[in-house]
Amino acid sequence: MAVLSSQSHPSEPLSVPRHVAIIMDGNGRWARGRGRPRTMGHRAGVEAVRRTIEASVELGIEYLTLYGFSTENWKRPESEVNDLMGLLRLFLKRELANLHKNGIKIRIIGDRSRFAEDIRELLSKAEQQTSENTRLNLTIALSYGARAEITDAMREIAKKVASGELSVDAVTEDLIEQNLWTVGIPDPDLLIRTSGEQRISNFLLWQSAYTEFVFEDVLWPDFDRSHLEKAIDNFAGRERRFGAVI
Repeated sequence: MAVLSSQSHPSEPLSVPRHVAIIMDGNGRWARGRGRPRTMGHRAGVEAVRRTIEASVELGIEYLTLYGFSTENWKRPESEVNDLMGLLRLFLKRELANLHKNGIKIRIIGDRSRFAEDIRELLSKAEQQTSENTRLNLTIALSYGARAEITDAMREIAKKVASGELSVDAVTEDLIEQNLWTVGIPDPDLLIRTSGEQRISNFLLWQSAYTEFVFEDVLWPDFDRSHLEKAIDNFAGRERRFGAVI
């Protein structure tokens, strides 16, 4: 990621959404199409992450959420999972100082219990070191699954109801949101999925109730600012009624 100018500002022609979420898909197909191992696709995908973070800051996006590793991804071959964990370690070690310098606040959502201890420590360090930054709120979903997130929230609420701390009538949508891993993060306005697949794969199911979806045919390692601007332009042309009649 390049050092960003303090003069960066949203491009005037674009109506920029406050929160953009991205399902980064297509690393494996990118590598296969070039006759290279899947691990090379994941490495190229890291470069796309850097480009997207930089573009998001320059465009004035406040919140960026990236789907980095799902709960289902643990089922992949052990060698591929190990390589992904190695890339995660490398990204956190190499990029943290630059992200912090550029005013980016990092937050991790997902089940950390399955990660090695050193990765959990790196994740905590990234959050703590950048906690006061305000230029971009970067959320990375790791070992994340929306059904697991909702289940965890229900479990926490059920405990309080069972103990008498809460009544059943006190269980509201607001209360559920306060128990989700994304508490404090606004719902995404725009969700982008790369690779041409048209599904959201257990990502932010609760939070995406009124999100606009854009499905891009580009594979994630080839994703750049032009694709992000195209998706934002698509978003800007839509009429968001949130169930009401305008």
